[in-house]
Amino acid sequence: MSTQHSSLKNRRIKLAAVLAAALLGTAGFAGAATAARPAAAQPDLHCKLAFSLTGWSAIYKHADGHGTVTCANGARLPVHIRVRGGGLTAGRWRINDGKGTFTDVFRISEVLGSYAQAAANAGVVKSGTAQVLSKGTVSLALAGTGQGINLGISGAKFTISRAGPHTAK
Repeated sequence: MSTQHSSLKNRRIKLAAVLAAALLGTAGFAGAATAARPAAAQPDLHCKLAFSLTGWSAIYKHADGHGTVTCANGARLPVHIRVRGGGLTAGRWRINDGKGTFTDVFRISEVLGSYAQAAANAGVVKSGTAQVLSKGTVSLALAGTGQGINLGISGAKFTISRAGPHTAK
């Protein structure tokens, strides 16, 4: 019985060793797969947005504009910008030479889509804006100066789409 008990104990030890090796091997394989990912697939391509925007608001915010997204890898994408939403705002304004910086971008196409916006702004004659928008894991920090009258707090949807032949510039 003692020989049989020793044999069973040895089998359990071998089985535990095989399972441990398999688990460690799987973890090592996952780590190797992550390390082997090409640099281009890593997040944050350092994409930037240069844009201009004109709009008005009387309870409902409405603005359209255009711009260009450029990334450190040389990728470039002309875009149309559309802002729609509501809030307690009133004004007419224009942003020239607006700048934006994206974070957590794997491919330039990931900058396209609708971003959530919450902003506070005020100004007469010279209007300034500073906002951070988000769309899933992608964030967009915007800054720009312009002219107009703009008072209040608003929440709006900021949508970036590919500029096409029918897009106003």
